[in-house]
Amino acid sequence: MTSATGDIINDWPGYLSAGVLVLIRLSGLMVFAPIFSSGAITAQAKAGLVLAMTILLAPVVAVLPGARPVLDFSAVLGELGVGLTLGLALTMLNEALNFAGTVMGFEFSFSLVSLLDPNTMIETPVLGQMLGWLGILVILGAGLHRTVIMAVMRSFSVVPVGQAAFQGQTGVALSGMASGLFLAGLQLAAPVLAAALTVEVTVALIGRLSPQLPVLVVSIPLKAIASYVVLIASLAVWPGWIERHFTALLDTASRLIVPAHAVL
Repeated sequence: MTSATGDIINDWPGYLSAGVLVLIRLSGLMVFAPIFSSGAITAQAKAGLVLAMTILLAPVVAVLPGARPVLDFSAVLGELGVGLTLGLALTMLNEALNFAGTVMGFEFSFSLVSLLDPNTMIETPVLGQMLGWLGILVILGAGLHRTVIMAVMRSFSVVPVGQAAFQGQTGVALSGMASGLFLAGLQLAAPVLAAALTVEVTVALIGRLSPQLPVLVVSIPLKAIASYVVLIASLAVWPGWIERHFTALLDTASRLIVPAHAVL
């Protein structure tokens, strides 16, 4: 029997408490973070992943400097706040993509067409579904899901287990980030909106010069064709945009996580 194994056996209540706190911190990712919160992943697979990570991390984080593996109200609330901060910050990327798809759907005359999203079990626009799948492909292709796991592991060294603090400023910062997703969605949809507006203005001017032209019949297909062309052309820059914003959201969430003594 090694000394490390003997320490775990002798101090098993502390390691068990540390494991519960690690489990609480990881739960925020499974509920909100992209890919991990997907409904396509069964609950058994999510539980197995969280349990495996907890078993691997608990013996390490329990002995880090400043760790306080004690199950009390403040420790549980702090760990829950850390997990929710990371998960909620990352899920804003999906919301921005869905909002961009909703806005562009009006230009494609898809505003009345919705599909049942298997991830959220609610009806979402067709383009919102497509952009959501694109975001998942970019995250998987760029290996950002591994970056999320590494960020969670790094958070235990920045904020030791049991030392996290849930503060009101974090909620205010998350609210500000949520308001920014509307601007991000408009940035993504801006080229398509500009193309559709240009077609509408052009057809309207031609209709004023030639009243016999069936403006409504001509404008809808022309607007859809121009929007499709601009959307396909702009898809080349979307993966870089998604990767940059995902990394920025993760960095911002990491800065919002602070230990209890920093709040005081």
